[in-house]
Amino acid sequence: MRVLVCDDEQLARDRLVRLVDTMDGIELVAQAANGREAVEVARHMRPDVVLMDIRMPGMDGFEAAQALAGTEVPPALIFCTAYEDHALEAFRAQALDYLLKPVSRDELGAALERARSWNGRRPATATTVEATASDRRNHISARTHRGIELVPVQDIRYFLADQKYITVRHGSGEVLIDETLKDLETEFDDLFVRVHRNALAALKYIESLEQVPNGHHQLRLRGVADALVVSRRHVAGLRRLMQRL
Repeated sequence: MRVLVCDDEQLARDRLVRLVDTMDGIELVAQAANGREAVEVARHMRPDVVLMDIRMPGMDGFEAAQALAGTEVPPALIFCTAYEDHALEAFRAQALDYLLKPVSRDELGAALERARSWNGRRPATATTVEATASDRRNHISARTHRGIELVPVQDIRYFLADQKYITVRHGSGEVLIDETLKDLETEFDDLFVRVHRNALAALKYIESLEQVPNGHHQLRLRGVADALVVSRRHVAGLRRLMQRL
């Protein structure tokens, strides 16, 4: 996998170069000191991945991302920045990942592994690769009327499947995502538990398991008014799990 590193700060650029050089199967093909230079170099070198700073003189990272998106085979884009407040803009720019400086080797390695699923048009989602605890998402992204909304996984109460979409219930409301419950269960298997064929509940928010008059069971979660229906096949396992919480 061919990588281009772009950062206007020499020290930051050198650090990324050193990290890339330690990774098997990754080749550093070029460096750039600003967005315009990155675009020009990318058109000639055709990297698979660009590690891009955001705040740079002349042409910043977002402007460069827009230019790269118009190339014949757009590279996967991983933003590496010192600022947390550009995450939404980064995902609107179809970034594969958003890493905060100083970037660690593990974080960069996980992001580059995800980049292997790049299809030349858009970043692969975490549901297209087998996630592990070290490289899984910290946020779920959803397209809403406000644009891309990022929901911290730690704030999610449950995932509820309804036909082709998944409702993500979090502390401030809910959003819809186009993923599968099975992929979410695999990715977050130690954070959520299956309580029904169409529902995953967050372990940290489980409050009580109740039996309702018709003999069915429902699960109460902290901070959520509505209860989740628990299927009979999952009741015993859920009880055992709750005893260990």
